[in-house]
Amino acid sequence: MKLSLVIPCYNEENNVMPLFEKVNETFKGNIDSYEFIFVNDGSHDATMNNLTEILNETEIPVKIINFSRNFGKDAAIFAGLKEADGEIISLIDADLQQDPSYVVKMVQYLDENPEYDCVTAYQDVRHESKFRIWCKRRFYHLINKMSDTEFVDGASDFRTFRACMKDAILEMSEYHRFSKGIFSWVGFNTYYMPYEADERLAGTSKWSFWKLCKYAIDGIVAFTTVPLKISTGVGTFTALASLIYMIVVIIEKIAFGIAVPGYATIVVLILFLGGMQLLALGINGEYLSKTYIQSKHRPIYIAKEIKTNKKDV
Repeated sequence: MKLSLVIPCYNEENNVMPLFEKVNETFKGNIDSYEFIFVNDGSHDATMNNLTEILNETEIPVKIINFSRNFGKDAAIFAGLKEADGEIISLIDADLQQDPSYVVKMVQYLDENPEYDCVTAYQDVRHESKFRIWCKRRFYHLINKMSDTEFVDGASDFRTFRACMKDAILEMSEYHRFSKGIFSWVGFNTYYMPYEADERLAGTSKWSFWKLCKYAIDGIVAFTTVPLKISTGVGTFTALASLIYMIVVIIEKIAFGIAVPGYATIVVLILFLGGMQLLALGINGEYLSKTYIQSKHRPIYIAKEIKTNKKDV
């Protein structure tokens, strides 16, 4: 098998069939041997029914991994990679914002450049609000300052890579998965290919601003311990500042008879120190909660069923 196309799906009932048809139309004459691996990530609409229809009506190899509930895109990617048999694996969204013609270009680039193991698409031009673009750039700037792993601004999950890279990704079986970081952490020679995202064919984006913020926090917690060091530094600085201020107050009282600052000063100090303590506890709590969940060794996903029309299975 030349290529395995991994497609996470969450409430994409109106997109999966057009995507399937467009991929076949695009790959015809360009990629001879390929398979579809659809991961139904707990969809509440008719996505699974439409995927089953595709499976039953085509001779092209198709595999459907049906989750018992929604586990998230990163879990869906992991599940799809586990079932991929291709020499090359490509990740693509089901909403047709990522044109399959780029997959053809990625595969051709890997064939022509054996020294590269991965081709990653990045958005050279973003069709988003200026505020969201600014927030994303600030995130990449911040995480690159704190983490030893390099994050390329705009690099997406839309990428194509060799089986050796897939095997390395599967070895990282951590429960809280931040795929962008995992792709960068495993290394391998990567070529970054610019692309322009199209409009969604149907439906709405599953990534609200607050979900993106939570995902960014998860990425920072997963790939750097700098926030822990910052909380330690802030605590040390605050303790030293408090000690110095205490000495100054004592000297003023003994040497000059100046009245010790009263109610307002005490309230401000209590609020400031309490806020710093809660912030430090919150940062530690983020890391502790991830460690707690990981220690339970829960599966990354649960597959309710796996369907395939492959003749060799």
